[in-house]
Amino acid sequence: MEVHAPGDLSRDAGRADALITVHARSPETTDSGTTDSGTTAGTGSDGTPPTAEVLIMDRSLSMTGPGRLDEAKRAVCAAIDTLREGTLFAVVAGDHEATVVHPPDGRPAPADAARRREAKAAVNAVRAQGGTRIGSWLECARRLFDTAAVTGVRHAVLYTDGKDEHETRDQLDAVLDACTDRFVCDVRGLGGDWEYRELHRIAQALHGSSEAVIDIADLTADFEALMREAQRVVVPRVYLGLRFSELFTLAKVRQTAPVEADLTARQQWYEDGLHVPLGAWSPGLRQYQITLRFDRGQVPFDTDLRAAWITLHAERSGGTGRVGLLPTVPVNVRRRSIPSGPGTRSPELTRVGQIRALGTAMRGCTDAYLAGDFERADRELRTALDLAEELGQRGKAAELRNVAERGPDGRVILRRDVSRGEMQRLALDSTRTGLPADIRPVDAVDGPVAVAEGSPRCPHCDERLPTHRARFCEACGRSVDPGPGA
Repeated sequence: MEVHAPGDLSRDAGRADALITVHARSPETTDSGTTDSGTTAGTGSDGTPPTAEVLIMDRSLSMTGPGRLDEAKRAVCAAIDTLREGTLFAVVAGDHEATVVHPPDGRPAPADAARRREAKAAVNAVRAQGGTRIGSWLECARRLFDTAAVTGVRHAVLYTDGKDEHETRDQLDAVLDACTDRFVCDVRGLGGDWEYRELHRIAQALHGSSEAVIDIADLTADFEALMREAQRVVVPRVYLGLRFSELFTLAKVRQTAPVEADLTARQQWYEDGLHVPLGAWSPGLRQYQITLRFDRGQVPFDTDLRAAWITLHAERSGGTGRVGLLPTVPVNVRRRSIPSGPGTRSPELTRVGQIRALGTAMRGCTDAYLAGDFERADRELRTALDLAEELGQRGKAAELRNVAERGPDGRVILRRDVSRGEMQRLALDSTRTGLPADIRPVDAVDGPVAVAEGSPRCPHCDERLPTHRARFCEACGRSVDPGPGA
């Protein structure tokens, strides 16, 4: 774990940020059956943690389109075939209710050849009916995982082709609160009639991915890839551990890579500090940003202060508490007394702010399209394309060009024949940031970047903005978009 916290704060600062980069690898198992972190190794046949999987099918009436339900069944059957031997699994069919179609007794059962055949037969017998109530599907998955009593990896995958029309946002949020830190869920939107905000909220709350599958024939390959990735998970539940000095409080905590997600509302008290659930981990690299607030009148000038302590925890095998994975790392700050002159800003934090501005513009383009405001959609598209090219994000730039064309005046505008599915995919992809090595600005330099004391301030809370291109204030979260003339 690397913690990058620019300790040199300007005189008028009221916040401090830290960027946490974590390199996760597979633990080495010793002859005694424990990992190098001291936790008990998993009980899977190959040394992996015991796992449970729930596959959730949308069978609402909207799935009656030509071949749509048949393709979805093919994808679910392919996912069943990829399950590791012995994995506890169940299949749920969802409409305005949730029904466990396999196993017959409604309890997750270990995967073997016979149960796979039975499950695929049950899937192929599913018929379209009713409406869409995603919260009931997730609540059913939670009960199944509780019934399975698996303390290892709990993973669900869900697809839908429609909007969550049979429950309110508050009802869905209540289910998500109950499911958070209980299991991980990947979500897929089929076609283009679903709502990207709903899928994003589910994936963010349940630490999964959210993607669009516009051509339903692509769902089988996608589900197979999801199952393979789920089998790489080593640590079922990871937590960011935070403690603060009496002068500092937590304002926000975000995941910034490989997917952007606001985790602030997920914090929980555990023993002597805050724990923020980070989901289930496979080997790889992740990055998080924490923002601390402080009272300017309480923090002395030119004094080295310890603002926070950061570590990582994992749930012990068997659910018997949590164990620290790494030594605690401090975050130190120093507030300058000099009232003028250049300040400093980390190039890494600047990059994170620019990536977030790119995502905001991509979602803004989709929102404007959905509202029928093509003039605003054109502006947001141009802003997003400029930022993607400035950041060297070739994939995002190519995706933006795919929905663009040249207008009569030669300027880039949104294609007038673009489909709803393409625009919803653009919004979901806006949260995928990649890995730090991939998204570093092309012209980034090592060391701090000079920032003039006269850099712009938020018109709402008076905090300094991270860049002149900022679209919103990270301190108060409100828009600072100057409008059509931008």
